[in-house]
Amino acid sequence: MEAETNEPEVQSFDELDLSPVMRRAVAKAGFTKPSPIQGELIPLALDGMDVIGQARTGTGKTAAFAIPILEQLDPLEECRDPQAIIVVPTRELADQVAVETQRLAEGVPTEVAVLSGGKNMNKQLRQLENGVQVVVGTPGRLHDHLQRGTLRTNNVWCVVLDEADRMLDIGFRPQIERILRKCPRDRQTLLLSATLPPTVQRLAESYMHKPTVIDCCKNEMAVETIEQRYFTVAQDRKGELLERLLDREKPEQAIVFCRTKRGTDRLYRKLARSYDACGSMHGDMQQRERDRVLQSLRDRKLKILVATDVVGRGIDISTISHIFNYDVPQDCDDYVHRVGRTGRMGRDGVAYTFVVPGEGDVLTSIEQRINKELIRDTIEGFEPMPKPQPTAVEDAAGEPVVKKKLNPMHRKIKRRRL
Repeated sequence: MEAETNEPEVQSFDELDLSPVMRRAVAKAGFTKPSPIQGELIPLALDGMDVIGQARTGTGKTAAFAIPILEQLDPLEECRDPQAIIVVPTRELADQVAVETQRLAEGVPTEVAVLSGGKNMNKQLRQLENGVQVVVGTPGRLHDHLQRGTLRTNNVWCVVLDEADRMLDIGFRPQIERILRKCPRDRQTLLLSATLPPTVQRLAESYMHKPTVIDCCKNEMAVETIEQRYFTVAQDRKGELLERLLDREKPEQAIVFCRTKRGTDRLYRKLARSYDACGSMHGDMQQRERDRVLQSLRDRKLKILVATDVVGRGIDISTISHIFNYDVPQDCDDYVHRVGRTGRMGRDGVAYTFVVPGEGDVLTSIEQRINKELIRDTIEGFEPMPKPQPTAVEDAAGEPVVKKKLNPMHRKIKRRRL
C-alpha cells in the first residue's frame, strides 16, 4: 500500500477539478464545503488511482466516490453495460447510495440500478437489459446475477467496496472476490471502511493496485457533535424512562434501538398508544414494508422509529436528532453505528443509553472503544442507582477488579460499577 496522504484540507468544491454541471449538482444537493473524505478521495479517484479510504458513517463518503464516477461516465448511447459497480452490505444502504447518486447526477441523464435481495428479480433483469451505467448492489444478489450471466462486467472500469469491514464481518468475502475477479483487471478499485482489520488489508493486497491510503478517522471515533449520555435504570422501568425522556427532549426525529425483534414489536405497541407518527422496523419484516417505513422516516411522516440494528448502518437522514439505546448493544461497533445515525454531516445530535445493573462492563467497553466517558444523566424519579455490592471473590481476595489493559493510544477510563 502507498503511504497515507497528508494534503491540506480542501475548502471549496471549486478547488476540485469538477465540471460546471457537477458543481451545480453539488450545490443543489446542499454541499457547501467538502468533508475531509470528499476533499481527499475525489482528486485521487479522478486521477484513476486505487484508494483505501478510512472514514466513519455520516461523513459524506457516498458523495466522495459517486462524484468522480459520475464525472467520468460514458453516455448510455455509447455504452449500455454497467461502467461502475458499487458493492454495499445491506439492502437499505443500497437504496440510500442509489438515491444519493441520482441526486448528484442532476442535469445529466444517468441510469442507476439497484440489485439487492428482497427486490423483484424480473424488474432488475429488465433494467439490465434496457441498459444501466451504475449498479449498486449487495454481494449476494450481485453474485446471483453473475451466475445467471445477466450482469455483464466487460465495461466496468470502477468498483467501489463500501463498508468493506462490515461485508467481510458478515461472511461476504467469497461473493466479493467473485465480483472482483469478474471485472477487468485494469479497473479502478475504491475501498471504503471504518476500520482496517487484517481481513480488509488482505483483500486490498490481493485485488488492488498500489492503493493510496487516506485516513479520515483520526481522532474521530467519538463524534464531537454528538452528546452521549447514559441512565442507570431497572429493566422493568425502561419503558417509563423512555416516555419521560421523549416528553422532556421533544426530538425532531428519533430512533429507539432494541436488541430483539420481539422487544421491538412490544415497545412499538406501547409507544404507539401514547405517541403519533411512531413506526417499527426489524429483520422479519418484508422488504417492501421496510422500504415503506424508511421512506416515511425520510419524508418526516414518522417521528419515532423503534428498530433493531437492521438500521444501525447506512441510513443517512439528517433530521434524526436523538438516538435512544433502549437495550445496550453487545458489540461496541454496533454502538458506534447506532449513534452515528444522528449528528450527520456536522449537525448536532444526542444519544442516550439505558444501562441496567450488571451491564457496567459493557458500558466500560463502549467508552474504551470511543475513548470517551459517557455523561451520567438524571431525571426526577430516576436518580442514579446504588452501586452493587462487591462479589464474593472480591471479598475473599480483598483486591479490586483488575483493570482491562488499554491500547496505548487510549487514555484510561475508570471501570463502571453500576
